[in-house]
Amino acid sequence: MRHLLTVFVMATAMLGGMSAAKGMDVVPPGNRHVEQPAVPGASVRRTKAGKTSFDTKYDKVRDLLASDRELTGKIKSIASQYGIAPIHMVGAIVGEHTYNVDAYDRLQSYYIKAASYAGDSFRFAHDGVRVDEFVDRPEFSACAGRKGSYALWSCRESVWNQEFKGKTVGGIAYPNNRFSAVFFQPFYAGQTFGLGQINPLTALMLTDTVARVSGYERLDEKDAAGVYKAIMDPDISLAYMAASLRHSIDAYKKIASVDISENPGITATLYNVGNPDARAADFARRRAEGSANWPEENYYGWLVNDKLAELRGLL
Repeated sequence: MRHLLTVFVMATAMLGGMSAAKGMDVVPPGNRHVEQPAVPGASVRRTKAGKTSFDTKYDKVRDLLASDRELTGKIKSIASQYGIAPIHMVGAIVGEHTYNVDAYDRLQSYYIKAASYAGDSFRFAHDGVRVDEFVDRPEFSACAGRKGSYALWSCRESVWNQEFKGKTVGGIAYPNNRFSAVFFQPFYAGQTFGLGQINPLTALMLTDTVARVSGYERLDEKDAAGVYKAIMDPDISLAYMAASLRHSIDAYKKIASVDISENPGITATLYNVGNPDARAADFARRRAEGSANWPEENYYGWLVNDKLAELRGLL
């Protein structure tokens, strides 16, 4: 069954490429910015606090990929399942471990770290209210009919932004912060985990795709430990990474009529900033108005394109 699903995904990707060849604009390789866009202050401060540098962190993750043939083999295999080039996954890993966290020296360390969370009794909640209870509120009723985990959780995130974020509702003041930071970070806000540095909310959005393509069990917001196991286990985390990148490519094809699959810096940028559907719609609008020609890379994607020849060599 898994083999048949993989064939289906690859066939879908091939059809997408055929449509691009018939008229869809392909984003050209390389960076649109001559110089790297500014790195956010939070990333700079986090790196300084660790008494390291971006160059050192880049070298460390590059060396991990260069020395661990098991890891690159997994990347190639999983990329093939989702119909994407493995360089997109390499770019996302390099970006995350250069600007977010240090890479471990070996793949086995990620398995050990994942095992340390097994069975932990934490939950996704805010101020004593579990997220599954929170999304039962009437404000979220419009989301009930959404089909698929991505549509469902995207809708819920939109409702949070519109109805609760930074507002007082029913006498309760809600934080002016992201839905994922408020309800899905039981340790501290902004934390992502594992080889792919997947956000728990992103994992819940993509769980239908990963279950269908890779055969992993669907995630449940009531089982926070299960979600963290998925995003910290390297094998499962890589599947979620590939699903995220695949979704970004498909979103830009469907919504903006451009193919970003030939520019790993753009897919890395979207992996970093998230919300590819909304960003594709915004780009399509700006392009129609004549204020944008191509999607542009951020600091994270710029590094990936700048180091592309070296990164391709790792594969």
